[in-house]
Amino acid sequence: MVLPQTTVDTSKSTLFDAILENESNDLLSTGFDEALTEALITVLGEIDDPPNVHLLTTESVLKWVRDDFVLASEAADLIKSETLSMRTDESVSENRLVITEESVVSLVTAGEHTAGLPTDDEEFVGAVNEKWNERWNQAEEFSLRTPPRSRVEASLNDEFGSEVEEDFRAMLDTVESTRSNEGLDAVDVSLLVAAKHELLLYDVSKWGEDIGLASKATFSRAKTNLEESVLIETEKVPIDVGRPRLRLLLGEDELRDADIDELPSVAQRLASMVPA
Repeated sequence: MVLPQTTVDTSKSTLFDAILENESNDLLSTGFDEALTEALITVLGEIDDPPNVHLLTTESVLKWVRDDFVLASEAADLIKSETLSMRTDESVSENRLVITEESVVSLVTAGEHTAGLPTDDEEFVGAVNEKWNERWNQAEEFSLRTPPRSRVEASLNDEFGSEVEEDFRAMLDTVESTRSNEGLDAVDVSLLVAAKHELLLYDVSKWGEDIGLASKATFSRAKTNLEESVLIETEKVPIDVGRPRLRLLLGEDELRDADIDELPSVAQRLASMVPA
């Protein structure tokens, strides 16, 4: 049984640990909101031998996942390993369920607490499986359009070396979320790491477009915004043919002196001090 008894916890991740512990059967999860979806993805990424999970929820929830590179790239790794698959159904919010062939867990949230209420009643479980497997088969697949984080980091190593990769990973781990309305996004992080290592904008934006992180135009706009916030500056590097390339540099001594795990918070503080 996926959960042996009713379990209540203030941590959704801890509850999912209990649900997924030693579970080898495929799971179908339905009706999850943003918080439950984030907890599920996080826990799946931490399990050495996770079960295969079908996630059926609304398009708005999965777009919310896609808007955060940290979370979306982790989900993309799970999809790549065939641990996770995601489909959308706009009418699934009626129930929040974790379903296997042998049991059903209903998830109930009240304030900071989330309860898992399990049942293994054979007739009920059979009816739930029939209903939601049919809904899954009829649902639309959802594309994250986000590269797996493992592939992004490996490509950074290949293109620019291990120090750049390690700094990129450390900065992402520090910012935790890269939603565009919450401070630094994945492109900003890439450019700040590139500026720390004095890389060329052309090389970084080409890498980002090739890996599927963002277009060269998006990198160019982000570079301009970071320049206007005095977080980075550029210097021209002549080339044999064509316009000079731009080398990225950190724009403030405080940024240049900051440890890599402090750099995001220093950057956001300095950006907030720039007059609008």
